[in-house]
Amino acid sequence: MEDWVQRALAKWPNVPHLYGWIHLDRRGQWFLQGERVDRPKLIDMMRFNYAADDRGCWFFQNGPQRGYVTLAYTPLVFRVQPGGDLIAHTDQTPMQIRQCCLDSDGSVVLDTDLGAGCLDGEDLPWVLEHLDVQGGGSVESAVDAALGLPSGSQTTLRLDWRDRSIAVMRLDANAMPTSLGFEREPQPPEAGA
Repeated sequence: MEDWVQRALAKWPNVPHLYGWIHLDRRGQWFLQGERVDRPKLIDMMRFNYAADDRGCWFFQNGPQRGYVTLAYTPLVFRVQPGGDLIAHTDQTPMQIRQCCLDSDGSVVLDTDLGAGCLDGEDLPWVLEHLDVQGGGSVESAVDAALGLPSGSQTTLRLDWRDRSIAVMRLDANAMPTSLGFEREPQPPEAGA
């Protein structure tokens, strides 16, 4: 969080939180009350002050007010940089991939040290270049077989990244929030919780 945000929180600690106003789509684009955010300074402020609480609810801290973000899919969206590195829509670079998941539509979600994020659809060729099959065989055949597995199954696929080989799990989109520790539609905590 930026320094000015910390100062505002100290000065006004009890400002009510907002729910349902901010939305993040599958491409990493922000929306406020249904309108796409296009102003570069506002986008920068949102990405610098974006974090998760202990419930796995992601928010944008706007001074003393916390606006919880409704997620179209995952809290982060990763893109592949020209050199092959990953970068989140927040301009942060993950240092570790803990898990790689493949949903029933073939979307790839990476659970990283930054949090869970889907890989931008335009970068799926990068994934195919970094996949191998445990025991050998065609990557394309292994992907087809993986897509037919039930949610929660380990596949024969492995993602090679930074000298590590990460097992690929088949996981339905609706199971990802629980498995990867985030909330798609944050709600106010129940009174007394």
